[in-house]
Amino acid sequence: MKILALGIGNVVCADEGVGVHLCRMIEKNYKFTSKEHTLTFVDGGTLAERLIPIIVEYDYMIMFDCVDANDGIIGDVYFFDFDNVPNSISWQGSAHEVEMLQTLMMMDMVGDRPTTKIIGIIPEVISDTTLEMSEPVIKGSALMEKTFLKHISELGLKYEKIANFDIQEVAQSACEREEIV
Repeated sequence: MKILALGIGNVVCADEGVGVHLCRMIEKNYKFTSKEHTLTFVDGGTLAERLIPIIVEYDYMIMFDCVDANDGIIGDVYFFDFDNVPNSISWQGSAHEVEMLQTLMMMDMVGDRPTTKIIGIIPEVISDTTLEMSEPVIKGSALMEKTFLKHISELGLKYEKIANFDIQEVAQSACEREEIV
């Protein structure tokens, strides 16, 4: 099975970028192996429908993003199947969340959305232009990481920790240019 780990968010808007930062952090910190599955990490940013050609190539997707929930508080983590979204999830935390929801619904209409799981967190700061994330979201991202690792193990992948980057460190490097060697 081809598995996609997709990080969604605007990396220069504080907690709004948590999905991308977490995706990049996990990719840097772990080595994943499986005889039957492949795992690919993608920074989806705020591309929404422009991600469709990438997403359709996979059988299974785990998406990291911000969510809004009627019964939640900042830093709360939710893990759910897109086919069974809890009633408390409202998707109104930011413009990109609504666009991503619409993208997944469009893919449903033509039958090409892979099985989709969402690991989401309620953000505190999404409108400030900063690479600094709030403390509740930094703490909650540890639960998002554990949730992902547990789920990926249940799917049959093994993992080994190979580095120890923290999410704020990854966030701080979000806008650094990588040198081409």
